[in-house]
Amino acid sequence: MIYIAGEYRLSLPAWIEDELADVPAAVPGREDRMRLVHRLADRNWRAGDGGPFAALVAEEDTGRIVSVGVNVVLASDISSAHAEVLALALAQTAIGGWDLGAEGLPAHELVVNWRPCVQCYGAALWSGVRGLVVAGAGEELERLTTFDEGPLPDDWAEQFEARGIKVTGDVLREEAIAVFRGYREAIDAGEITLYNARGGSD
Repeated sequence: MIYIAGEYRLSLPAWIEDELADVPAAVPGREDRMRLVHRLADRNWRAGDGGPFAALVAEEDTGRIVSVGVNVVLASDISSAHAEVLALALAQTAIGGWDLGAEGLPAHELVVNWRPCVQCYGAALWSGVRGLVVAGAGEELERLTTFDEGPLPDDWAEQFEARGIKVTGDVLREEAIAVFRGYREAIDAGEITLYNARGGSD
């Protein structure tokens, strides 16, 4: 008889609870929400759970934090376990439905420390969020981290906008780059496990 895995599970690292202990239920300012994302992203790679990526889902108007996510590819051995995927899935779990834009719900936004990779681009498009907030969108991410972000179309932001998802860019961009630089220094020093389709080559 053939054996196949029947389920898989993704979980946030245990240290998330400590990181959120001093965070209020609502974080009204977008920059403050992004600061939290940067803080989680930096701790995540240092803890060895995955890459230097974090995300959160918040109610746009109130700033209430609905969920957070970090990249747990290394912790889970699942290549799709990206920060956006976790944040969106956990937000959908929290509201009890797959559509974060369903009638009667407050508008939700996804806050990420760089523009989504090709996988998370699709996940965000289909999630029901009404806003996407990113720290940046340039080549710095791939150059510094060596990750292959995939063939994202040049008009990715326009495609979000065309689907009613407002894109806000360059929110604390330099702070995001500082996290990526720290990650790159650890790569070059051989201190961390590097994973991506390009095998770490520039």
